[in-house]
Amino acid sequence: MDESIKYLKEQFRLEDVDIRTYSPLTLAYIGDAIYELVIRSILVMQGNCPVNTFHQKASRLVKAPTQSKMMDVIEPLLSEEELQVYKRGRNAHSATTAKNATVGEYRRATGFEAVMGYLYLKEDWKRMIDLVKIGIKDGGKL
Repeated sequence: MDESIKYLKEQFRLEDVDIRTYSPLTLAYIGDAIYELVIRSILVMQGNCPVNTFHQKASRLVKAPTQSKMMDVIEPLLSEEELQVYKRGRNAHSATTAKNATVGEYRRATGFEAVMGYLYLKEDWKRMIDLVKIGIKDGGKL
């Protein structure tokens, strides 16, 4: 287990939860945040630049249309378990919609975020980062 996650659980007395019990929108909620953190980390670690430049680059990569394109690339690479999480996320009925995306793009992006959240809660950072790298290379253009 990642030491920082172990420490977080210890300090807040958090019990292990079967992540298969989480709703797909809950997985997408945490997945949205962790995906944005990964993108921001990549950008910052590439070198210092004006914060507005970071924001513009990050915004382009975390928008629903980009995440939908990334799914085109990574969907064939998903395990059966990851594919089920993606489909649950994609098919979940959300009360919100994206500003600059079609309904289809938004739903595929929600599925993508659900997979990211699932992998994060599963503590499979390597798999999450590998999928992001493949998706950005072929579907997102860093």
